[in-house]
Amino acid sequence: MTAKAEIDIAPSASQARSAGRRVLEIEARALLDCAEGLDGRFDAAIDLLAENQGRVIVTGMGKSGHVARKIAATLASTGTPAFFVHPGEASHGDLGMIARDDLLIALSNSGGTAELADMLAYAKRFRVPVVGMTAKAESALAEASDVLLLLPAAPEACPMGLAPTTSTTMMLALGDALAVALLERRGFSADDFRIFHPGGSLGRRLLKVAEIMHGGDAIPLATADRAMSEVLIVMTAKSFGCVGIVDADGRLAGIITDGDLRRHMAGDLLARRAEDVMTPAPRTIRPTAMVEEALAVMNLDDRPVTSLFVVDGERRPIGVIHVHDVLRAGVT
Repeated sequence: MTAKAEIDIAPSASQARSAGRRVLEIEARALLDCAEGLDGRFDAAIDLLAENQGRVIVTGMGKSGHVARKIAATLASTGTPAFFVHPGEASHGDLGMIARDDLLIALSNSGGTAELADMLAYAKRFRVPVVGMTAKAESALAEASDVLLLLPAAPEACPMGLAPTTSTTMMLALGDALAVALLERRGFSADDFRIFHPGGSLGRRLLKVAEIMHGGDAIPLATADRAMSEVLIVMTAKSFGCVGIVDADGRLAGIITDGDLRRHMAGDLLARRAEDVMTPAPRTIRPTAMVEEALAVMNLDDRPVTSLFVVDGERRPIGVIHVHDVLRAGVT
C-alpha cells in the first residue's frame, strides 16, 4: 500500500475527536450512574474492609485483572495491606497466599469468569469474606459474594460493544471509591501517606520543615541588647546571612539580615544595639509545616526572603531553614 493510499483511508482529525468524545461521554455517563447507584451494599463493603484483620486480596482475569492490580496498589498505598493474586496462578498453588483472616475482592464484568471458580470455592471453604464487583446480578460471582457491588447496565464504549472499556472504567472508579472511603473511615493522614511514599515527588511534597531544619547550636541567635559588633560575629560564624534577635524571654523579636546591615550602614553601626537595627516581627514557620509551605512563606508578596526561623507555639526559635535546604530537598 502506498503512502498516499494510507493517507486517503486515515480518519480525519474531526472524526478522531468525535470518536474520542463519544467514548468519554459514554464512560462519564456510566460513572454518574455508578455513583447514583451506590447503596447500603457499599457501606457493608466498607464495614467488611474496616473490620478485616488480615490482608485484602484483589483478583480478576484479563482487563479486570489489570484493574484489580491497580485497586490493590491503591489500597496498599492508603494504609490497607493488599495485593493482587492472579486467578489462573491461584489454581496452581497461589491459593496458599490467601489466609483465613484475609478478605477477597473479585472483579468480573460477566460474573462468570471460569478462572475465578477455584478462588471463590476456596474462599467459601475457609470462610474468607468475598466482595464481588460485577454487572450481572444473576451470576456465579454474585452468588458467591458476601457483599455484591453491582455495576449499572452500561454499553461498552467500543463500537462493537466487545472491548472492555466502560466496564473497566467503572470498576477502577469503584475501587478508588472503596479505597478513599476506607481511608476516611480510618482517619488516614498525610503523615501516614508519606510513610508509604517516601520517594519521588509525593515524598518531597510531604516533607516537613522539622526534617530539614538546622537546630541547636547551628541557629544564629543574639539578644536584643547585644552590640552589633558581636552580632556580626554570630552572623559570620553561622553562615545563614541572618541572625534572629530574641527578647528577654527567648521569644523571636526580630531578624537582622545582610539587607538590614546595608540600610543601617554608618560609622557607628558596630556600636549600636541589635534592637536598633533589626527588622521586627520576621516571617516564621512551624516545625510541623510542609516544606512546600515554607517555600511559599519565603516567597510571600514581592519581598522574598532566603531564611525562615522555625518557632514553637511560644514563638521561641527551635530551628532555621534556608532556601538552599528547600532546594536540596527537591522542593521547587
